[in-house]
Formats: sequence, structure tokens, C-alpha cells
Amino acid sequence: MKMQLQRMTLTTTVVLSIILVSISHPIVAQEDNRAIEFPNIPGYLTLKCDLHMHTVLSDGSVWPNIRVQEALRDGLDAISITDHIEYQPHLDDIPHLDRNRSFQLARQAAEGQDLIVINGAEITRAMPPGHANAIFLEDANKLNQDDVMEVFKEAKRQGAFVFWNHPHWTAQQKNGVATLTEMHLELLSSGLLSGIEIFNESTFSEEALDIAHKHNLALLGNSDIHGLIDWQFEVPDGGHRPVTLVFAKEKSEAALKEAFEQRRTAVWFDNTLVGNAEFLIPLVENSLEISRLGEAMVQTLMIKNSSDSDYIFENLSEYTLHNQASVFVVKSHETTKIQVKTLEILPSFQLQFKVLNAISAPGVHPEISIIVE
Repeated sequence: MKMQLQRMTLTTTVVLSIILVSISHPIVAQEDNRAIEFPNIPGYLTLKCDLHMHTVLSDGSVWPNIRVQEALRDGLDAISITDHIEYQPHLDDIPHLDRNRSFQLARQAAEGQDLIVINGAEITRAMPPGHANAIFLEDANKLNQDDVMEVFKEAKRQGAFVFWNHPHWTAQQKNGVATLTEMHLELLSSGLLSGIEIFNESTFSEEALDIAHKHNLALLGNSDIHGLIDWQFEVPDGGHRPVTLVFAKEKSEAALKEAFEQRRTAVWFDNTLVGNAEFLIPLVENSLEISRLGEAMVQTLMIKNSSDSDYIFENLSEYTLHNQASVFVVKSHETTKIQVKTLEILPSFQLQFKVLNAISAPGVHPEISIIVE
């Protein structure tokens, strides 16, 4: 009996110790490292944004404050909850008349946090024109009208930025090919459509990227999340939500809007970067820190990658590599050793790499140059 009591006392002590440790050191699994990180580029801050998401106030599964909490965990700088204007399947259970309500609740939840919450809504129509998001709205209720062209005109009167959502969505485009219609051309010519999603939830459209290049549209990539970010994008297992990277002069709503109007955006999804080369090249180059170990004819370099993206490089330099194939990976938040056969001891030399998991135009990968001194 005494032995049993001692074992019970020991077990109780261990359990209490575990509880106390858990309280003082919460078990967070992957939470410590989940914030999305990319460097700033010369002249601009790199802001991480998700500008297409839903809550129970249209057809989503969570309250607006959950969207704020998810964004804070992911280290985002700005979000827009874009609940559907016309499609309200939960209205019998959660009656509301104000289409700004999800924005208001999210903004309240973000008070005191370093997160910009932008008023937005999703214009939800059959094709054409399909679905579009209007962000930087003053009043989403005024978009709740029958004539779709008048809806776009009202968004413009409010100074909103409007982008075409998932133009390759097979529910509206059976072949999955983003295609401009006469209505889209009218919207473009009238200045009523200024951006396009090239990535939505889990699908990428090279045709949408081509449309963006031909019509000078801002590139966007968003989660379009209806459920939970962690479940949809398997964040605890190392996944990440897609984000729109915005290169802004400062962290403010006005600076974000100005950057969109000037088309200073890129997209990150599935460890892939898509954007104009003028932004992608400095983004990749500023992610890397190169250190040189001594001087030799086989030169050893250490490449530290401070970004959240693994980079897949193809060596285009005049020098071959000694410990890597011509295509190699520089992993996120790790230091990779490469050895370069310069054949002679050089005070400085230049390396040239093609970034294979970055796309600057359909079928085009940007190239970076590194001066080693």
C-alpha cells in the first residue's frame, strides 16, 4: 500500500510538472516559425497581404475575428474580408442588413494590432463578368444593386480598387482558361477593372498572367479562404497560404492603395514567386547574404537565405560548381555551401543564376547577379 501511494504521489508530481511547464511554455508546434517573411526592396516595404477571404457573414465558416487571428499568426500586414454581396446562404441563421459588418467586426478585432484591415466585398455574378473584389470601399451596401455595370461604376466612385477573381475557375470557365469577354474589355477600357488574380486558393493561371501583362493589371494571389487557414493550407505541416506581396512606400492603407494603382505587386504561392522582374530580382537578391571563405581556385561560398521561399537556382555563370549540380536549392532560413571553380585566385568575380521557381512573364524566369568580393 505504501509503494502504491509513493507511485501515485510520483505520478501526480510528474503530471503537475507537465501542466506547469505547459502553462509557462505553451505547446505551439509550428506556430513559432509560421510568420511569412520576405525582405524589403530598395525604396519600398514588402507588405504581405491576403485580400480575398470569407466569413459566416456570407458563405464562410468562421467569425471575422478568426480571420484577424489567423492573419496575425501568419505575420500578414494587411487583409480584406471580401464577403459576397449578392450570395448570402447563412442569412436565415445570421440575419444582417449591413454588407460592411464583417469589415467592422474585423477592424474591431484588430484594434491595437499591427494589421491593416481594408473594407472590401465580392461582386458575385455569372460570367460575364464573373466574380470581382472591390477593396478600399467606403460603403459596400451601395454595391448591392441589379445592374452589374453600375456596381463597377459605384466602386470607382468610391475610389475602390477592383480586381477580377479566379478568372480560370472551372465553375465559370469550363476549360480553366482565363478569357476576356467583351464586357471585360469594356471594364478595362473604362478603368473599372485594375487587377487580376493569377492564383486563387490552389490554382494558377498562366493565361491570367498573360492578360495582366497585356493590359497592365496588378497581379494578385489570395487564399479565398472559407474554412480554416491551417486546415486548407496545412500550415502545421509546413505549408503556407498564398499571399499578395505589395511594395509600398510605407505601411499604411493609403500607401497600399497607391502601390496597387502603380501595379507594384507580386504573388507567392506553393514556394513560387510571380511578378515583374523589376520587383522579383531585388526581392530575391535582398533575401541572400553571401560570405566568402578565404581565396582559392575552388572558391567556397556560404549563401544565407533569410526569406520564407526556397530558391531553385540554375547556374548561368562562366564558372562551374564543384559540390552542386548546375541546378540546386538554397533553402529558406538556411545557409547553403557552394563551391565555385574559378580556376584562378580572383579578388572578385560575378555569379549569374536563373531563379527557376520565380516567373516574371509566361515562360520567363528572372535572372540575378551576385558580385563576390
